[in-house]
Amino acid sequence: MTKKINLFANLKSDFPSGLVVFLVALPLCLGIALASGAPPLSGIIAGIVGGIVVGFLSRSHISVSGPAAGLTAIVLTAITDLGAFNIFLTAGLIAGMLQLILGFIKAGSISNYFPTNVIEGMLAGIGVIIILKQIPHAVGYDSDFEGDETFAENGGNALGSLMDSLGHLQFGAILITLISLTILISWDKIAFLKRLKLVPGALVAVIVGVVLNEIFTASGSSLAISKEHLVSLPVPQSFDDFKNIIVTPDFSAFMNPKVWIVGATIAIVASIETLLCIEASDRMDSQKRYTDTNVELKAQGIGNMLSSFIGGLPMTSVVVRSSANANAGAKSKMSAIIHGVLLLISVVSIPFLLNKIPLATLAAVLLMVGYKLAKPTIIMHFWHKGKYQFVPFIITLLGVVFLDLLKGVALGIAISVVFILRGNLKRAYRFRKEKFEDGDVIRIDLAQEVSFLNKAAIKTTLAEIPENSKVVINASDTVYIAHDVLDLIHEFATIRAADENIKVKLKGFKKAYELNDIDDKANHVFFENYEEARARKQAKADYDRCMALVGKEKEN
Repeated sequence: MTKKINLFANLKSDFPSGLVVFLVALPLCLGIALASGAPPLSGIIAGIVGGIVVGFLSRSHISVSGPAAGLTAIVLTAITDLGAFNIFLTAGLIAGMLQLILGFIKAGSISNYFPTNVIEGMLAGIGVIIILKQIPHAVGYDSDFEGDETFAENGGNALGSLMDSLGHLQFGAILITLISLTILISWDKIAFLKRLKLVPGALVAVIVGVVLNEIFTASGSSLAISKEHLVSLPVPQSFDDFKNIIVTPDFSAFMNPKVWIVGATIAIVASIETLLCIEASDRMDSQKRYTDTNVELKAQGIGNMLSSFIGGLPMTSVVVRSSANANAGAKSKMSAIIHGVLLLISVVSIPFLLNKIPLATLAAVLLMVGYKLAKPTIIMHFWHKGKYQFVPFIITLLGVVFLDLLKGVALGIAISVVFILRGNLKRAYRFRKEKFEDGDVIRIDLAQEVSFLNKAAIKTTLAEIPENSKVVINASDTVYIAHDVLDLIHEFATIRAADENIKVKLKGFKKAYELNDIDDKANHVFFENYEEARARKQAKADYDRCMALVGKEKEN
């Protein structure tokens, strides 16, 4: 049975968290809408629906949904190809319906196969991208849209933009960024400030940033930040203006095959990104609760249908918002709902106030989010776990930074699969030499399952056994041996053994394999006392071990 959730039980921690996510989501919603070639309000609508509707329907306690940077290229191309935004909204409706179907057929269960090191690599990669992308905004260079998560941009790349920003420094923006970072860091470190749970550091940083810029502007200071470097929400003057900027779908476009192709593309990409983010959110949840991913796909489907119906962009569960939510101390999905409500209130009632927020202040908030995702301690943690954990982690991180989220994760999973196959090859058998009075015996103990994947490893091992050797191949614990491997063993025990004077004992093979009696004719003399000698050797080792323990007890 599903445990009932009291949405108001953790309001003291969820309200400040929702407020922080609202401050992070506001410029991202606008930036992603502009980058997608859509009306600015469409991003805010997606954020509102993602917060209130998906937040309520979802079973995730930490994740927050909204317009996703990963869909901007798809949306921009689709709007251009389809010719109108209202036709694109029809594709959004189709995407929502397909996601709903995916939820009902339990497609969300594929998220169980995402390796932890790949998810952590994805988070760290997004953290690095956030830092690279927010430093230009932090110094007053706003050439790129807020929320961009791609390394390549405008014919260049994020490193080029970083270098360009050095030639466009605005000292007012830098001062506000530094003060905002000081407030944010102090809020996490100073004990009495941490106790002010209802007043998040991000809100204080934003208020201080606004006040400082208003002082700079009123005094005519050269430090004043101009309008193009502030938040820019649309400001409707009346209810009719508000109605006019909301676009609805063109339902006649349902007959257009191109619209269905776009809808299916959005459904697949948005669903994969959502599942990845849900896995990441569950990793960030301090209470380590698990989300029903099939319910999540249904919630996303309903959210995307509603968002498209009232003029909003497609959405996914988003790592940046979810990370900000987790770092701010969210305990339940109420924080996501609160962030959606605050977005709605801000658009309807106070857009002129929000338009005074410097982008530099919000860049400081996101820089802290990026740092917490990509802490050096996280990288060192996987380094110390060894190459099989570190290599997929670092490959995913680099792939997310230099390619994009889905390609980076796909690359990390591919590397993980290669490592699994290599590990499987190595675990096919246990190889060791046993010393006896009559000479050394090579013993090969086969694993419980020996598949065709192990053929190469076993073939190499058998090929390296020298002439005149004595070999025991033991299958006593083996349940399954692939036919290819049986052929190798048969050829080795008959043809090569005869040609190279190798004495072979096959032990424990099932009768159906017809291998147990191959060695009896030629090797019976040598191996007739092998098990007895081995048992004597083991008994002597056990005796010596017992005597050593007795000796230690006498000393004590």
